[in-house]
Amino acid sequence: MIIKTVNLETVIGVTSKLPENHLPEFAFSGKSNVGKSSLINALMNRKAYARTSSQPGKTQTINFYNINDALYYVDLPGYGYAKVALAAKEKWGKMIERYLRQSPMLKMVFLLVDIRHEPSANDKSMYDWIVYNGYHPVIIATKLDKINRSQIQKQVKLLRQGLGMDKDGILIPFSAETKQGREEIWDLIERVMAETVPGEESADGE
Repeated sequence: MIIKTVNLETVIGVTSKLPENHLPEFAFSGKSNVGKSSLINALMNRKAYARTSSQPGKTQTINFYNINDALYYVDLPGYGYAKVALAAKEKWGKMIERYLRQSPMLKMVFLLVDIRHEPSANDKSMYDWIVYNGYHPVIIATKLDKINRSQIQKQVKLLRQGLGMDKDGILIPFSAETKQGREEIWDLIERVMAETVPGEESADGE
């Protein structure tokens, strides 16, 4: 897809109402420092539109990026940063859960994990939580350029097993440096959009 326009259209906090969007939404979740902003920027073909917080774990909002007036990228707050107070984590959790359960236009959830490491307890919990809310998360294995090509298959297997993925679950290795995986992710998004009837509301997230 050729990116013509990008607009940070809506930012919601803990007490905000969800926007009444009428375009398909694609959400991105992942722990702090996993490279979520870098991925979103790469998909938008922008260098620094989605900005990383100066302090990990400080982003407390859900950000809706309007792409070409055709779809939304939805950037969810990062999780797993130890210095964030428990009360704040609980608020974020409720905000994310409300979005997952109540947004009728959410078509797909991407969960980012670091390809270099075994999934953390937080990664596994988020994966299970997304599944519990009725979605089949697509796993984006970030920081692909940080490992040798010979390690990729081993690390992908480690992630699949660690998350408890179904054998037909989708996992896409991605590098923000080389952009490897970008087109594969876009192809998946475009395929979902082609299956979406304009104005159709998704009741179960599938």
